Amino acid sequence: MDKKLSINQWAEEDRPREKFMALGAEALSKAELLAILIGSGSAKESAVDLMKRILNDCGDNLNTLGKKSLQELMDYRGIGEAKAISILAACELGKRRQTETAMKRESVQSASDIYDLMHPKMQDLDIEQAWVLLLNQNFKLIKTERISSGGISETAVDVRQIMKLAVLANATVLALAHNHPSNNAHPSADDDRITQRLKKACEIMRIHMLDHVIVTDGNFYSYHEHGRL
Repeated sequence: MDKKLSINQWAEEDRPREKFMALGAEALSKAELLAILIGSGSAKESAVDLMKRILNDCGDNLNTLGKKSLQELMDYRGIGEAKAISILAACELGKRRQTETAMKRESVQSASDIYDLMHPKMQDLDIEQAWVLLLNQNFKLIKTERISSGGISETAVDVRQIMKLAVLANATVLALAHNHPSNNAHPSADDDRITQRLKKACEIMRIHMLDHVIVTDGNFYSYHEHGRL
């Protein structure tokens, strides 16, 4: 019998790892996903073919696969102890995932919400930091990202970088927050200029700018609440 090609010798579009990168996990079969875990098969059988055979013996059922013992898996040529452990560990993770609820994203809809979220990060700072809050269309927080530290001049806050972060995160809403270590929440001329530049960029990109909030220890200033957005 001719020796079968290893994954590394396949055409690129047929390799599970490359297929994963190009098309996403959902495009791969169960056997291909499991083949990524074990990495290689045997001299006579590729990793994908090996996992197809094992799955076939399990009725193509991952639950049945997860019930196999280490020794039962190691009885297959090409499956050693390390590969058997990897397979069963993956099955166990899948089982545990089913018992856990998805993390709920925080809702950010007002200046108070922004303040409550950012105040713990900023209350003890003796330098200025600027953060962008990226939200989905339901005003649920995707993530926060620090964009400058040590000052909030027009050169320190790069509006292009903010927009890039928003696009990469698929955000449709964003807010800007920064602190005033002086504890004076009143905005500066630089704060006003940055707010207007970011607002214009959001309008061009069709991203809703929720607010720009200046955070102090115990107080805040909201451009939205002051009718300046």
